[in-house]
Amino acid sequence: MTDSFPSEPTSAQTVTIIGAGLAGSEAAWQLARRGIPVRLHEMRPNTMTPAHKTGNCAELVCSNTFRADHLENAVGLLHEEMRRMDSLIMRCGDEARIPAGTALAVDREQFSRLVTEALRGEPLIELVDGEVTEIPKDGLVLIASGPLTSDALYTEICKRTGEEYLSFFDAIAPVIDAESVNMDICFWKNRYDKNVEEGEAGDYLNCPMHETQYKAFIKELVGAEKVAFKGFEDIPFFEGCMPIEEMAERGEDTPRFGPMKPVGLDHPVTGERYYAVVQMRRDNRMGSLLNMVGFQTKMTYGEQKRVFTMIPGLEQAEFFRLGSLHRNTFIKSPALLDGTLRLKKEPRILFAGQITGVEGYVESAAMGLMAGRFLAAMAQGEEPAAPPTDTAHGALLAHISQTRIEDFQPMNINFGLLPPGKKREGKRRFSRAERRRSVSEKALEQLSRWLDSNQTG
Repeated sequence: MTDSFPSEPTSAQTVTIIGAGLAGSEAAWQLARRGIPVRLHEMRPNTMTPAHKTGNCAELVCSNTFRADHLENAVGLLHEEMRRMDSLIMRCGDEARIPAGTALAVDREQFSRLVTEALRGEPLIELVDGEVTEIPKDGLVLIASGPLTSDALYTEICKRTGEEYLSFFDAIAPVIDAESVNMDICFWKNRYDKNVEEGEAGDYLNCPMHETQYKAFIKELVGAEKVAFKGFEDIPFFEGCMPIEEMAERGEDTPRFGPMKPVGLDHPVTGERYYAVVQMRRDNRMGSLLNMVGFQTKMTYGEQKRVFTMIPGLEQAEFFRLGSLHRNTFIKSPALLDGTLRLKKEPRILFAGQITGVEGYVESAAMGLMAGRFLAAMAQGEEPAAPPTDTAHGALLAHISQTRIEDFQPMNINFGLLPPGKKREGKRRFSRAERRRSVSEKALEQLSRWLDSNQTG
């Protein structure tokens, strides 16, 4: 089923969106495609955040990957559902794609430029520069201001919701100049040569470590000077963005079973096996910048240069961007929002993106997509309807609105949020990949039925 869109604006009221990140940009696109005028506010570049570098819409900060892009992975299912709902974020992501094995990684500058150009080229979207410090007193409003919501707006949100804030820190991985890497030591290879044609190099640049090198590195990693939390010492990190040194403090071998896992990364020429491996992937289409995979960090800048240049092949590394910490805040969504992202106390106000308690670029954009469809229905006098919970979008909405409040934490999409697939057929037991694909196929069938019955939203 393909969505059909009006060729002329409807008589519906203008919707105000606060924040032109992934969620806000996607929501604006969905609304405009349904003939609903949008006023999209973005405080950057007038007011910057600790993580952003530009004033472009949908700027990617922590990483440049949208993760796995196949139906045996839950985020790959989310990708496909979004594509079937005319997602701007996925369209631009596909266009800005760069090699990353089975993952969807993008040239981050090209990606945000494409999103910005699309929004500026849509006559029903008015992009407004400048910080919003108050929630509009009437009309439909979407708050998609993200985990780096300005202090003034966050105070306003707290007043409106009557809730104490919840927050934790996010960490960003360094980016390295590819020309500064010693290619006599490092080698290109995908794990187990997955998704690589014979005779071709892999998409990941690997820095191999022997046992003595690894243990010396871990010792310095744990002992390095860290950025002080300044009163937020008790605020946890999200597990998916755990700083590498925090991981090492859990046990010497912990990184070796995580981002530094050497399995499937034998040297492509000599066949040598290593004790640990640091992987890097392209951060832009040209491959001139490399992102250190899983190396989010809260070390001081000086310590990052000292410790990371201990990695074989990175002795002369030049850092285009060093890792950093930034605040990440989210509301207590199960207490505050209904199943269609509406504020229970004031249903004309919706929330979307990371501030609702989803984690990850794709999940944030997906909730923006849902919010755009819900708002379109509301603008046309209809009641919004959420997709079934056995779709990836429906599962995320259920997490946001139905999780026990005391258990609520930011969450990536995962198959644990969806009903399990069939385990066997007759005497044959399905593999995990087969079970996951069956869950994905059922989800896509359910999404098609939901789209057929929800033409407006």
